[in-house]
Amino acid sequence: MDIIVCIKRVPQTAEAEVKTDSSGKDIEKDRLTFDINESDTYGLEEAVLLKEKFGGIITVISLGYPDTEDTLRIALAKGADTAIRIKAEDFEELDGLKTAQLLRTVIKDIHFDVIFTGCIATDDAYSQVGVTLAELLNIPHATLVTKIEVNNNITHIHRELEGGLLEHLEISTPALFTIQTGINVPRYASLIAIRRAARKEIKLVGQNEINKNELLLNTQIDKLFVPPATKQVEILTGSPSEVSTKLASIIKEKGLI
Repeated sequence: MDIIVCIKRVPQTAEAEVKTDSSGKDIEKDRLTFDINESDTYGLEEAVLLKEKFGGIITVISLGYPDTEDTLRIALAKGADTAIRIKAEDFEELDGLKTAQLLRTVIKDIHFDVIFTGCIATDDAYSQVGVTLAELLNIPHATLVTKIEVNNNITHIHRELEGGLLEHLEISTPALFTIQTGINVPRYASLIAIRRAARKEIKLVGQNEINKNELLLNTQIDKLFVPPATKQVEILTGSPSEVSTKLASIIKEKGLI
């Protein structure tokens, strides 16, 4: 089973103070640490598990700048066989659509049975690249996948729905799945594997290898800013009777009843 895993190098912002840079279109990244996108890590692990069971080749692809090659080498150390970096520095502003188009121009010439992407990127939270890529490749897809079982050319998929529900699908390959966190337990790369990966070649694809006529228009960021705090939370205190009276008064005041 030949598998392609699309991964992204993202800043770790959960515990960092995020500020916009001087351009007003991006965030300051000087003091941020970077790592592989969380759900992409689970997608890579799922690919390695399937490879261990069925054999095949895992190709990891990332659209990013030169430092993305460090992330690709970690993926190689964890079990991927080949790696490709699409040179983000060769292209202008990138959104979900343009990212999917650039990935398609590379993937269309590679044999694959399954493509894995993360269900969401923790930096921009688009959740668009996977499904858009599937449509551009004209293959079936499923999102928020939490379990995968393969039987011949049929893939049994369990995916999350709203309200805690799960959906079971039977999808023939080739297909694309966006992977939810928690589907497995991602492995760590050993030091020996990391050293071996450091010697592996990473294929570079830039504007000279990509036909720009295949790229559609993309959106552009005019301004990036932190939303101003315009509302405040009011905590109602007192006995249940007093709280309910205050709440009823607020609802009437706001014209909700």
